[in-house]
Amino acid sequence: MAQMLEWIDTVLLDIEGTICPIDFVKETLFPYAINALPEVLKTQWNDPEFAQYRDAFPEDARSSPEALEGHVRDLTKRDVKVAYLKNLQGYLWQSGFESGAYSAPLFEDVLSEMQRWHNKGIKSSIYSSGSIFAQKLLFGHIKDDASQDPKATVDRRDLIQEWFDTTNAGPKTEKASYEKIAHMLGKEPGKVLFLSDNVKEIRAALQAGMKAIVVDRPGNVELSMRDWEKYEMVTSFEQIKL
Repeated sequence: MAQMLEWIDTVLLDIEGTICPIDFVKETLFPYAINALPEVLKTQWNDPEFAQYRDAFPEDARSSPEALEGHVRDLTKRDVKVAYLKNLQGYLWQSGFESGAYSAPLFEDVLSEMQRWHNKGIKSSIYSSGSIFAQKLLFGHIKDDASQDPKATVDRRDLIQEWFDTTNAGPKTEKASYEKIAHMLGKEPGKVLFLSDNVKEIRAALQAGMKAIVVDRPGNVELSMRDWEKYEMVTSFEQIKL
């Protein structure tokens, strides 16, 4: 059933499991970062550019390249969403995106609907646990399904008004983060629609006064019957009429 939301003028989007498959993050991006890390630690440990990422880690984790690698592997395995890990992952992912090792596969309804919203003057922003740097990499290297070249990409950063992560907005499961985002956007919370696959994030956004809808995508964690009864849900952005 289509969701009629005529009063919304801003859409706030999660990334993983909402606009792109969870598998892309878990099976492509995470392994790439882990595989790239040893060579980076070996060759860039004292490089000023890398040092800013290294020095953000706890003191014991940056006591040696081996300690940092072990800490990164542990956090990645447990999918711990801390800013210093997410910033490092973005740095490591850059070479993969820019070399064409991979590109971001978005669900087929995403770009067309975001473009439609954009054409109607409805702004889109991103709120992800991934760093803003990583968010911009992803939107700058979207897989071009219209091209015969498997490495062809499109840059659609132009569709995004603002970028938010846990560093500039706060944890994604806390009400205060969504209140802060609405303030930073200069919007009343009730004018903002938040879309995410995570019901804890949806709950926090609702508590902050935003409109929030769960996006149920292939490969996502199965939702409970209670979730289906409690929250509004869609399986495609095409079901949302702004």
